[in-house]
Amino acid sequence: MLEDLSQAAVDDCWNRIGIHGDKRCELLAAHVHCRNCPVYARTARELLDRFPPSLAAASAPADEDAAIASHMAHHALALLVFRVQGEWLGLPTRVLEEVAPVRPVHTLPHHWSPALLGMTNVRGTLTVCVSLAQLLGIDPQRTPEARARQGAPRMLVMAGAKGTGRPVVLPVDEVDAIYRVDENTVQALPDTLSHASVKCARGMVRCGPRTVGLLDAALLAQAIDRSLA
Repeated sequence: MLEDLSQAAVDDCWNRIGIHGDKRCELLAAHVHCRNCPVYARTARELLDRFPPSLAAASAPADEDAAIASHMAHHALALLVFRVQGEWLGLPTRVLEEVAPVRPVHTLPHHWSPALLGMTNVRGTLTVCVSLAQLLGIDPQRTPEARARQGAPRMLVMAGAKGTGRPVVLPVDEVDAIYRVDENTVQALPDTLSHASVKCARGMVRCGPRTVGLLDAALLAQAIDRSLA
């Protein structure tokens, strides 16, 4: 069952009739490139919520596989793990529209919020760009090893809250991977953990080789709204 979920066919129209295919897609004239197309973005969101291949490859008896799938269906949380300076954090994939390459950010004059970086172009729409480091109060001096770490910066496009329809771009220093974790394994924040990045965190969770701070999407959205008010 897990294998079926992770390996279901994907209509990669961009490779058939899009920019990497024969270019006969009727939407190309309007969007110029597949990365600007809503069909491409929708497929990306669907892929974000799938089981990673490592889970599908794990062998298990049929009855055990069914039990695992049933449990995961009710308690699984798909997280995108990324780094902001020296902090490894995770956000549920359901609140993310896409992971995009770094794009130019146009600063805004006369704004007061240090978290507001400016505006950037997302599929032809100017979108607000917010600094997670500023928003969460992450101190680069506290994690000097982050400056020496090599990683490919990315921009996360976080979906707008229901009713507002206003996505926000969050630049990050590195993206690790998508992990499927059991919500029951989320640990409470230690009382001794006092640095500012826990302001929007709901707990700590193990993702592969590291423990990451699980961000609360609702609290993060509220903090973003306050920074833009």
